[in-house]
Amino acid sequence: MVENLWNTNQAEQLDSGLQELVYRSNLLGADRSVCNFGGGNTSMKTVEKDFRGKDVDVMWVKGSGSDLATMKEQNFTALRLDDIQPLLEREEMSDEEMVEYLGHCMINHRHPRSSIETLLHAFLPFKHVDHTHPDAIISICCADNGKQIAEELFGDRFVWVPYIRPGFTLSKMIAEGVANNPQAELVLMEKHGLVTWGETSGEAYEQTIKVIQEAELFVHDKVEKVSAFNGEKYSSLSESEAEKLLAKVMPVIRGSVSDEKKMLLTCDRGEDVMEFVNSHDAPGLSQVGAACPDHLVHTKRVPLYVDWNPQEEHEEQLVEKLQSGIEAFKEEYRAYFERNKKEGDQMVEPAPRVVLIPGIGMVNTGKDVKNSRVSGALYHRAIAVMKGAAALGSFVSLNEQESYQVEYWPLELYKLSLAPPEAEFSRHIAFVTGGAGGIGSAACRRFVQDGAHVVIADLNIEGAEKLAAEINEEFGVDRALAVKMDVTKEEEVEEAFAKTVLAYGGLDTIVNNAGLATSSPISETTLKEWNLNMNVLGTGYFLVGREAFRKMEQQGIGGSMVFIGSKNSVYAGKNASAYSSVKALEAHLARCLAAEGGQHGIRVNSVLPDAVLQGSAIWNSSWRNERAAAYGIDPDELEEHYRKRTTLQVNIYPEDIADSIAFFASSHSEKTTGCMITVDGGVPAAFTR
Repeated sequence: MVENLWNTNQAEQLDSGLQELVYRSNLLGADRSVCNFGGGNTSMKTVEKDFRGKDVDVMWVKGSGSDLATMKEQNFTALRLDDIQPLLEREEMSDEEMVEYLGHCMINHRHPRSSIETLLHAFLPFKHVDHTHPDAIISICCADNGKQIAEELFGDRFVWVPYIRPGFTLSKMIAEGVANNPQAELVLMEKHGLVTWGETSGEAYEQTIKVIQEAELFVHDKVEKVSAFNGEKYSSLSESEAEKLLAKVMPVIRGSVSDEKKMLLTCDRGEDVMEFVNSHDAPGLSQVGAACPDHLVHTKRVPLYVDWNPQEEHEEQLVEKLQSGIEAFKEEYRAYFERNKKEGDQMVEPAPRVVLIPGIGMVNTGKDVKNSRVSGALYHRAIAVMKGAAALGSFVSLNEQESYQVEYWPLELYKLSLAPPEAEFSRHIAFVTGGAGGIGSAACRRFVQDGAHVVIADLNIEGAEKLAAEINEEFGVDRALAVKMDVTKEEEVEEAFAKTVLAYGGLDTIVNNAGLATSSPISETTLKEWNLNMNVLGTGYFLVGREAFRKMEQQGIGGSMVFIGSKNSVYAGKNASAYSSVKALEAHLARCLAAEGGQHGIRVNSVLPDAVLQGSAIWNSSWRNERAAAYGIDPDELEEHYRKRTTLQVNIYPEDIADSIAFFASSHSEKTTGCMITVDGGVPAAFTR
């Protein structure tokens, strides 16, 4: 049940006007069963000073592209009402004319473009107006007998408006409907949503919640009397079984949906999702259409439903059905675009945004995790609407042409254009071992700054979690994931990659960076010391590289591996035979993987640093003292010693290595594999030859 969240004491502390509008909007957006992500709009009519200092009647309305749950004062736009009201006398107005006209009505050109539904608010003679998409209301509006249900529930207190895309005509229809019904307290827009109003911000909010609660009680009573979605057809797999299977098939899904642009994936096994995907009605009901026009840009018109029997079929059949299903979905989407396109339309990615799998749940796709989760959140709303509408009558949706007109509506696509431009590593997943250390953390930060999502894998889980928290605080939720991993343990490596797949869908780059170092004369090098170097720097790099190779093969969209070697990969360091030998092994292992990976588009290259002391756990260990002893100097003199021996007379820092890692992972080196870059300031003895 939707709750009334209005806090009178808190509201009284706000300045009347815009602050109250922000407060009301945030409350409405806080509950996604009331208002979709990015959807809905609110307004307030008041008096403001214009640039001349003159009082003018204005309407503050939500700016396009903002979200009610998080928007602030700067996300609203103020327009002069005296300029808008004459539009009521017009018979028609195109979208292009409307946008241009409203641009001239703004009292401040720095404000954002006003909501698509600005005229809906302006034409109603109420001080405060809310437009929302409550699940219970849309269940009524998307039932084939919705108007009759509304009459039973609301009597003569409502205005019913047949479906029409938002804009001038819809706004005028709503205004005329309200004017012709003095008893009207709300407007129901067929296949769309709810409009309510009040004389104060508090009254408007109270009315919105009251109407929703009435609808919820009514719909809930109907739902309780029927078997949801005609009952269960399949049983859910256990959490462990589902996760194990998802870890295997999500790279397949990612590869299949990423042939034009890479997508990131998330998975969802919510109770409502499982009830739906396992039901008898899901195959047909899921293909009726979107539950709300606002969903279309993020979910497409329909999801992909995979006709797989979790009790009788196995992984191989699921993989086959996913691949063939996604290809068929893309072909049908291209045909849908061709049937409906207008001059100038550019087709978006044709792959599904929602994939429904019986027994397993829902997989969502998007250009990043945030957008993937938005697709999933909106489909939760669709499930609730279908459940309600099916209990009331039959679920109906926009037809194909109506759907296309919303999905490719320039005013709707404009919202997407407000997002920041994509960067080099947007849509990219990077996995960094030793990610909490100096080089590792610099690489993680560099990837994220350029748009990537990163997995910080480290034995030092506290350090990895701290770095992940810092990245997520700065760049957004879910941009970084910390996993504990010992590179010498096969099962931990496999588990870390499985967690990566479940979090993001796959991977594009791995940085094989975890390491240690020891130093001792050959006569004093113990078997234990030798094996320690070989296990971590040899076997560890092999296990990580092999598992990454497997996942990249499954995806089928290529990938990049960057091995962090050392100057000692090509130079026989004194008193470091174990370390130098295995560093040479790493460099050659990288070349071996490069030779095998070429046919799969998998590139493997190496960066060979030297003496990166800052932030390094290795250099803060006994290695510092051991290397200083090898050179006959004090440990505090090491940095200066290393600087002086370089041709360029420089010290090397973690960020320098991160630059080379980023180069190898980027499109700038897409035709380079099996290569080594030395980042050591120019140590002549280590010049490659």
